Amino acid sequence: MGVSEKQGREPLSVADAERLAEIMQGLASPVRLRILSVLRERPSTVTELSVRLAVGQTTVSNHLRLLRHLDLVAGDRDGRHIHYTLFDDHVTELLDEAIGHLEHLPRGT
Repeated sequence: MGVSEKQGREPLSVADAERLAEIMQGLASPVRLRILSVLRERPSTVTELSVRLAVGQTTVSNHLRLLRHLDLVAGDRDGRHIHYTLFDDHVTELLDEAIGHLEHLPRGT
């Protein structure tokens, strides 16, 4: 029995499965995962993320655009700057669970 069946949940609908797959594909980028890990610590601007991750500002902006589209991050404008945060606690929990899983996997060579 799968987790959904154990908890009495119905299988995902086609629409929900497609949306979840889109979100998971959005997470399938090391740069986007690193952006989320920084935002897990504190709100940051594109410039701050670029410096912290040693990634170009254009690259960071493009990744943030996708993450916003997927409702994984939110941006709050403060004058000329936008401070990005994780969208909500669910994104934090998702990231924490994924990192926790990673920590339990054997290290690859």
